[in-house]
Amino acid sequence: MPPLVRRYIKTSFLFLVTGLLLGGYISVAEFVLGSYPPRFFITAHVHLLLVGFMLMIVMGVATWMFPRPAKEDTRYRPELAAAVYWVMTLATALRAAAELGTGLTGAPALRVLMTLGGLGQLAGAALFVLNMWWRVRMPAVPAPPAR
Repeated sequence: MPPLVRRYIKTSFLFLVTGLLLGGYISVAEFVLGSYPPRFFITAHVHLLLVGFMLMIVMGVATWMFPRPAKEDTRYRPELAAAVYWVMTLATALRAAAELGTGLTGAPALRVLMTLGGLGQLAGAALFVLNMWWRVRMPAVPAPPAR
């Protein structure tokens, strides 16, 4: 398994654990302590799990499992795949942290950071699709005959 794929998968696990811990806090706060947490805690929880865990693990596995680009095909760029990892990781962490901070303080400046994190996630996903598009093709080797 290539280092970039391991990084995607391990980072997605960190987002999973963080999202589940936040979800646990939300559940205890609401159902045990009777104090409903700020709504931005819920959105941070969702972004950590859906983008941080699910989307990033899918991106990592797709990078690993999709057919390799042909040697003469220069449309797929490994350096862009690495850049997408960093954009998605930093944007998701920024968005979740800004959502938590906004929930705690209500500071308007954090809403700008939430927006930047969301736009970063959008940019990262678009770059991922653009880069991986060319790897969605039939394999060069025919499938073995059925028995």
